[in-house]
Amino acid sequence: MGAKRGWRRVLRIGALVGCALLVGLGGWLVVASRPSAAAVAAMGTDARVKVERDPSNGVIRFTPASTRAVVPVGLLFFSSAMVDVVAYAPLARAAAAAGYPVILVPLKRRGLFIKSDLPDILHVALGAVHEDERAAQWLVGGHSLGATIAIRMVTEVVALGARSMGGLLLVGTTNPRSEDLSSLKLPVTKIVATNDGLAPLANSEANRRLLPASARWVRIEGGNHSQFGWYGFQPGDHFANISRDAQHEQLINAVLEALRLSGDIRRPTTVPLPFAPIAPPQASAAPSATH
Repeated sequence: MGAKRGWRRVLRIGALVGCALLVGLGGWLVVASRPSAAAVAAMGTDARVKVERDPSNGVIRFTPASTRAVVPVGLLFFSSAMVDVVAYAPLARAAAAAGYPVILVPLKRRGLFIKSDLPDILHVALGAVHEDERAAQWLVGGHSLGATIAIRMVTEVVALGARSMGGLLLVGTTNPRSEDLSSLKLPVTKIVATNDGLAPLANSEANRRLLPASARWVRIEGGNHSQFGWYGFQPGDHFANISRDAQHEQLINAVLEALRLSGDIRRPTTVPLPFAPIAPPQASAAPSATH
């Protein structure tokens, strides 16, 4: 009897320790995914950039103050899982200040239930593009899980025959992993970091064959996963060997170059979607992987 009581006590202690670790990890993840002070500051409207947030779906639009007509390309960007979309405001602001309109798309419930929420996320993104008259086409991208969703959006819209996609931007992701995009007739930019603990560089390289041979790869030496946004350090990531400012500068420059390349390609000026997304699309399979 004494031995049984001892084992029960050990099991109870183990369960309590496990719960404490789980709660601690969850708390760390919540705190780490909050936008930095610099990200919050980038949400303000000024003489160069106008910032608007749609309270109905959380979509944030950054509009260059100098824009008077439709520009060749804009940026549509999906946030990473669990990360507040505001954490990408400095990137969006830099692109808008350079003359490119930007749409930031948050993940419903922070991407925790991506399998069931993906149709709604795509519906919001398609609606945002459909009603936006600032750009003729959109470079669609995202960070981590957001990049995986960008792949899904681009492939589905291209399959429908729409010409509103101006390119694909993949940041901090090992995807595509199951989708073969090697024949995709759009400019593709993939940005990776050598110290990325959540989307290891070796895994990205192993999947290189699934991207077009013309895809542009940008490698940030010493960068990690968390520093692709303006938020804290994510559990499971590796420490970076370069500063946040240094990685952010390289990220912004790479994204601006991707926008320039997409905008330089001559495309029709009238490029509507083939349908008006009024109701959410039918549920589809979830993205193949988070990172």
